[in-house]
Parts: sequence; structure tokens; C-alpha cells
Amino acid sequence: MNQPLASVHGDWTDSLFWTTMIIIGVVFVITQILLFWYSYKYKHQDDKKAYYYPHNNKLEIVWTMIPAVVMALLVFAGWKTWTKITSASPEDAVVIEVMGKQFSWMVRYPGPDGVLGDAKIPLVDATNQMGVDFSDQYALDDFMPREIHVPKGKPVLLKIRAQDVIHSVFMPHFRLKMDAVPGMPTKFWFVPTKTTYEMQNETGNPDFKYELACAEVCGRGHFAMRFIIVVDEPEDYEAWVAEQVPFVEEHPEILTKAETTPAKELVAKNGSGDKAEEVKTAL
Repeated sequence: MNQPLASVHGDWTDSLFWTTMIIIGVVFVITQILLFWYSYKYKHQDDKKAYYYPHNNKLEIVWTMIPAVVMALLVFAGWKTWTKITSASPEDAVVIEVMGKQFSWMVRYPGPDGVLGDAKIPLVDATNQMGVDFSDQYALDDFMPREIHVPKGKPVLLKIRAQDVIHSVFMPHFRLKMDAVPGMPTKFWFVPTKTTYEMQNETGNPDFKYELACAEVCGRGHFAMRFIIVVDEPEDYEAWVAEQVPFVEEHPEILTKAETTPAKELVAKNGSGDKAEEVKTAL
């Protein structure tokens, strides 16, 4: 069953898909009809002698060139569409980092500074599972929510990476799929066109939720890699962002592990960092 469409580029993808299916479908029907018709028309009969027809250059050229031209046009259309989809994201795009690990997704948003802090795999531990380098001042206001929120009608850039094995970011309603590869960051940007509420009305399902799933069989717990996505009206999205708490406020003890300033300055100023309010004041 085809999932309802909810992104701008998804319309291009669906159009290309159905154009290809129609062309292939028409050719399939015609060739199958000819196959069975010729099999019936030229079936063996004792009073008939087979006609020896070994080669025809013109016929060879025709049935080679027609499929070649059609396939070239489809490939060109696909390349043109893919180029548009994977072009550089607009400067005002909402940036979200998505990291896959066995067997869950983690996401990170930049705070008010609009810039994601650095992340390093050696820094990964039980608390800092994304390996964020909190010695980077841009990381101090980053937050990590338990569901993804994006604004309707605005570009969203996903910065994608993996911690262990290959995963695959798959958002079917947005026609979005991009592998998450260890050691090789990838990205994908899109523009959502329907809020969660609008999609609930369209589908007649009040419990409808957009979903981020893993499309790569990544191990025994692959089935558990689901993450809820909420598409908000722009003003509702801004209100949601304003409510979010930086990761260092939720886990102030993590600042003691940071290697350099400004994290050390915060620790020196506020003691061990046991109180989230002290860290919040310093930030």
C-alpha cells in the first residue's frame, strides 16, 4: 500500500516512479501478448515447414535502439530528479543530527546559537551516547529530545551518521531514505507539507504518527529502531523548541569530563556541576 505523500520532493519521486511503471507496464503487456500470439500462430503442424530467417540488421537496430533511447530518457529523468533532491539545502534549513546505533535512534538539535557542537566517537559513554564534545562551546546549548519535531513548509536538513553498523534512515511518508554509515556522514533535506494533525484527518486515523524506521537489517534488535516524528505548524514548532532543555542542564555532571574550555570554566565557576540550575545560569 502506497503511503500518503507529505513532502515536496516526494511528488517528484512519485511522478518518476509511476512514469517508469506505466512505460514498463505497457511494454510488458505488449511483449506478453506477442509472446503467446506467436507461440499459438506458429505452433508445430505436420503440413507446415519452418521458414529459415537467420538475421535482419534493420530489425536488430530497431529493437536495440528503441529500448536504449527509452531507458536513457528514464535514466536522465532519474538523474535530474536525484540531483534536485540531493542539492545543497537552503541556508535557513532546520538542522537535525540523526545517529543510528544498535538498536535505537538518537537525535540532536542545535540550541539558540544555531550550530551543532562537535562529536567524537571516543567520547561515547553511557551518558553521552552521541559522543558530543562538550569542550566545544557550540555544544553547550544542544538538546536531545525523545521525538523529532519539524515545522511544516520549511526545509529540514538531516545530518546522518552511525555509531556501529550500517543503518538506514527511512521516512516513508516523506519519501526519504538515506543510509547511516559508520565513519561516513551522510545527509538529506526535505520540506514537510502536512502536519501530523492534517495527516490524521486525511487518513481518518486519530492515532496516526509519522515514523523514522531503519530500512537496513542491522541485527537482532532491528525491529526496535522506530522514532516518532511530529510535523508542527511553524509557530507550534518554535514553541516546542523554546521548551527544550540543553543536554548539559539535564546531565550537568558531564561537564566534568570535558577536556577544555569553556566547559572547564563552567565547572570551575559552578563547582562540580551537580545542580542543573547553576549550569543553566552559567550558560
